[in-house]
Amino acid sequence: MRQRRWLEFIKDYNLEIHYHLGKANVVADALSCKNYCHSLSMEAIPSELCQEMEDLQLEIVPKGFLSELQIHYDLEEQIREAQKSCLVIQKLRRIKERCTSPWFHEDEQGTCWCKDRICVPHDKALREEILTEAHDSKYSIHPSSTKMYADLRKIFWWKNMKKDIAEHVARCDTCNRVKAEQ
Repeated sequence: MRQRRWLEFIKDYNLEIHYHLGKANVVADALSCKNYCHSLSMEAIPSELCQEMEDLQLEIVPKGFLSELQIHYDLEEQIREAQKSCLVIQKLRRIKERCTSPWFHEDEQGTCWCKDRICVPHDKALREEILTEAHDSKYSIHPSSTKMYADLRKIFWWKNMKKDIAEHVARCDTCNRVKAEQ
């Protein structure tokens, strides 16, 4: 079944498979590798592939072309906008104006910080986005609530943060199925 699946996969490609007897099929060392084996032969690109590449906004660039990909995540901008309408953050700002607090300060863009952590306003959707990104993304692999809190508390601050994280992890269906009780 595995061979059939691979044959179905590679049947669309222009390639040749050469069989070598077990005795002749030895591992090549670095000196015996031929450089022509690493060259690429180009043929006309099928129109369906061109259409798919155009839909994905991909393009073939000439050899030697250097490009750069920049990804901008506007989470800090979303937090800054949500801070303007949050009553808790406004209350923190009023307290900060009355007395100098070593904990809370405001930067030049108007973002409220608790020491070196950004203050997340009481916006359920925004907090849920942060928790989902920290817990459910492919890069984090469903950490426990303790590990997730340790990671998030370096960057973010909000009231009852540990409780919110524990509730989010407790609601995770994948964690409930996979992680066994100690």
